[in-house]
Amino acid sequence: MKILLVEDEPEMAEVLAEALGHHHFLTDHAATLAEASEAIAQYSYDLVILDRQLPGGDGLELVGRMRAAGKMYPVLVLSARGDITDKILGLDEGADDYLAKPFDFSELLARIRALIRRPSALQDDIVTVGSLTFDHINGEASVNGAVIRLTRRETLLLDSMVRRFGRVVSRETLMSSVFSFHDDVQPNALDLHISRLRQKLAEAGSGLRINVVRGVGYFMNEES
Repeated sequence: MKILLVEDEPEMAEVLAEALGHHHFLTDHAATLAEASEAIAQYSYDLVILDRQLPGGDGLELVGRMRAAGKMYPVLVLSARGDITDKILGLDEGADDYLAKPFDFSELLARIRALIRRPSALQDDIVTVGSLTFDHINGEASVNGAVIRLTRRETLLLDSMVRRFGRVVSRETLMSSVFSFHDDVQPNALDLHISRLRQKLAEAGSGLRINVVRGVGYFMNEES
């Protein structure tokens, strides 16, 4: 799952991004309204976590721009402006949830899980392809009940490919799914992660193959 975190306090953003990473979420960070608007225009997300008091204006302006552009990503407002009037305004402006600061991280996680489980989500929480069962919410892969130990990036790769099972996924899409725009990425980084994921799936007896389409990307299908 990929999240856009719009937060102008650097320490808060760093702590949240690190904590979300431990739960298999990849986070892009935007510190201003302008940066957030640029990120929304260029990339796709599963969820937006949005502060309101931002350099450049009220974060709720971003919600209006997203909805006007037909981008219906769930939005969770995370703001110090937490009285009932502010919450009603946020929800009326198109936010899907509103959590006041200070907050408990476990509650934030629960709200994130609830938002990405909504019917508008891309697919069921748990899917089975070949002998592999993959839990999109918890980022857990298993074969016949045995969990496959994956790194965070391998989990993000698998998530992206299972969502598009049987279809070619471009390198650009996979790069966006696995790396944030702040990462310093080596030219062969994606191929190395693909190779390691391919090996782990084979060793687990998943019955799945990851095939390369030269110059385009990869696709996942069942072994014949």
